[in-house]
Amino acid sequence: MVFAVLLLLLVASDLHGYSIDNPLTYERKDFVTGKPVKCSGCQPGFYLRAHCTTTQASQCAPCPTGTFTELWNYIGKCLRCGVCGINQVMTKQCTAFSNCQCECKGGFFFNPVYNMCTRHIECPSGQGVLTEGTANKNTVCQTCPDGTFSNISSAQRNCTKHRSCSDAGLKTVLRGSSWHDSVCGNCDELKDGADYLKEILPDFFIHHKMNIKRKRRVVHKLLSESGEKNTGTSQMDVSQLQRKIEEWAPSSTPNQVHKLIEILSKVGADSNAEKLKSKLNRINRFLTEDCSVTME
Repeated sequence: MVFAVLLLLLVASDLHGYSIDNPLTYERKDFVTGKPVKCSGCQPGFYLRAHCTTTQASQCAPCPTGTFTELWNYIGKCLRCGVCGINQVMTKQCTAFSNCQCECKGGFFFNPVYNMCTRHIECPSGQGVLTEGTANKNTVCQTCPDGTFSNISSAQRNCTKHRSCSDAGLKTVLRGSSWHDSVCGNCDELKDGADYLKEILPDFFIHHKMNIKRKRRVVHKLLSESGEKNTGTSQMDVSQLQRKIEEWAPSSTPNQVHKLIEILSKVGADSNAEKLKSKLNRINRFLTEDCSVTME
């Protein structure tokens, strides 16, 4: 489609400004008499079938279906209608007077770097959508401001406000961050700190990226500790591993959660182990200081 437009502009680069009231003319030599003659061009939607002579005017013909001319011209053949590219949709059909118009389909934008439509980026966990992508612009993300979080990757969703524990008559056991919600608890019905920590474990593994081989080992060990013999984790992709964690976390025991921190260290994910341990320490500190309970 781009080539067709460039060709027409090249052939008719001097045609801008011509209209029905001010038609295009061009000069050529009459092959019979050898004298110069001024010929009339053809209006948009037509092409030149025959040049004028000293005795005959230019002959124009309408563009056949599937072809077009957008400008006054004297080309001998209409231009072929374009086709939309990969990940594009047609917004206007081709007519004899104009080429078709295309734009990127939903979820894509025109990327001038690659000169093609590419998928809108998804804002990762910890970030929300500031401006949704359009056919011409990519998604704009922002870090979730204080008091909000996002625990998914999305090209549409903005940050969500942290839940208010006090509104529910509860205490904030763990303050929400940019990637997880607040964790609430009741000092009259205390649980082990690991029981509170497990609420954010699925979000933790979404936000803190890990090499897939290492993540497979972690999930394999977790499932093995839970009694599964044939875990099948060696062939799982990232989304399948995440689903296993989401299934495992709600029913995990405090001992299994503590074991998870050990497993992370054993597979070489020491940084993640320390981050998870830090979250657990904050929970235990709250339970000890604010609920006056000493955790053993």
